[in-house]
This record gives sequence, C-alpha cells and structure tokens, in this order.
Amino acid sequence: MKKIIMLISLMVIFALTGCSGNDAENTQTKKESETIKIGAIPDQNAADLNRSMEDFAKDLSKKTGLNVEYVPSVDYSALVTAFERGEIQLAWFGGLTGVQARSLVPEAEAFAQRPIDEKFKSVFIAQNDLDIDSLEDLKGKSFTFGSESSTSGHLMPRYFMMESGIKPDKDLDGAPNYSGSHDKTYKLVESGAFQTGALNISVWEAAVKEGKVDESKVKVFYTTPEYLDYNWTINKVDKETKKKIKDAILSMKAEDNEIMELLQTDKFIETNNENYKAIEKVAKELKIIK
Repeated sequence: MKKIIMLISLMVIFALTGCSGNDAENTQTKKESETIKIGAIPDQNAADLNRSMEDFAKDLSKKTGLNVEYVPSVDYSALVTAFERGEIQLAWFGGLTGVQARSLVPEAEAFAQRPIDEKFKSVFIAQNDLDIDSLEDLKGKSFTFGSESSTSGHLMPRYFMMESGIKPDKDLDGAPNYSGSHDKTYKLVESGAFQTGALNISVWEAAVKEGKVDESKVKVFYTTPEYLDYNWTINKVDKETKKKIKDAILSMKAEDNEIMELLQTDKFIETNNENYKAIEKVAKELKIIK
C-alpha cells in the first residue's frame, strides 16, 4: 500500500512540474510574440511615410529582438486616440500632438528627438506675384494652415500671426483652410488655390531640394523664431521593453533605415516631457487644449 501511495504522489509531482514548466514556456512564448505597434503623424506624403516607417519598424525589431509593426493613421487626432487607448506603444509626434497624448496618458514619456527639433521653425509662403514681406501683409489674403493638430503647420504659425497683430479667424480673406499635411499646403499655394500658407521648414527645404515645388510660383516670405517640436514618445510599457526601444532609437545612424532620410536626420538625441512645456503653454493660450 505504501508503495502505491508513493507512486501516486510521484505521479502528481511530475504532473504539476510539467504544468509549471509549460506555463513558464507559454509565458515566455507569449512575451516574445507580443507586438510593439508604432505610429507617426501623417504630416507628409503618405506613400513615402508608410514605406519609411515600415523600414524603421524592421530595423527597430532587429535592434531590440521585439516584434514591431507600423500602423498608419488617417490623421493626427486618430494617432493620439490610438495612443490613449494603448493601441500604439510608440509614436512619432509633433510637439502639440505629443503634449495632447501625454496629457491623456500621464505615464507616457517623450525620450528622443532630432537635433533640428531643439530649434525648429516654420516658414510662411506666398504666391510669387504677391507683394508681401511680413506677417502683417497677410491681412486680406487667403491662407491655408496644415493640420489643425500640427505644431509647425498650425499652432506656432497661428501664435506668431497673433503676435504680429493678425487674427487668423477675422483678418484674412475668409476663414483659414486646413490642408491636412505640409506637402498639401505648398501645393495649394503653388496651384493658386490659396494665396498664402505656413508649413514645416524641413518639409519645405526637402521639397525645394528634390524639385517638388515650383519656386517660380511660390516663395518663402517669413521664417519664424525657433521652438521645440517633433519627438518619439513611448506609452506605458515594462521597463525592459522601454530600455530596449530607447537604446535602439538613440543609437540609430543615418544609414540604418529609410525614416532617417525622410526625417532629414543622421541621429536622434535625448529629450524629456519638460522640454515641451512651452508648447503646452502656447496651446492653452490659444485654447487649442484645455
């Protein structure tokens, strides 16, 4: 009888040990199969952005050992909403969308930016035949911003317009338009649909360099003072995952993936949430956020 009891006991122990081992194995497999979903504000040509971000996702996956997937967003607010819901773990935000996202997810952290984002600028453009050389001259002209949620295509241009005495909703020829992205802004002015507009300086400079804009039809007449802008912001993830992602992005070089070329940078540098307090202040002053 004792032998039978001992045999049954051993069988139970082996069964429990096997289950425990399987549980541990399943947990490890699940962790390895979890996908880090990343997004970016659609502030320029969608095909270029999607291709470059997919290449970035592959590089980030290789550097971290994590499964990384790029998820396109239809507009700026959709990315902020997806981030709030936890559907996006890592996002390339503009200054304003980053502030909006982190206000909804207090645990979120801005940790990297391009060197240019420390001293970013917007440009105001106009049709070439217009006699215009200052923001004050915008009065009575038709005008297009980029996206309503864009820092460099709306928030800061609006702020500098108001600083110069121009009230965008009263002093222009009709209500200002919102193109949705920087590349659409310069195309609308170039085509004659709007006399003037404002956009991200790096998108403008890239368009000029690549011959995408006809400078015989559109010109820059004002460049803004500097402000902080774009950043990589990470959502609520475990410490190990966060460290892997941070280290990987901060180690990236120009030749590593296509997003570096699209964003016109050879590296990313460290930043933090506090750096965007000025953007938050301006957004509150203009009542764009509460």
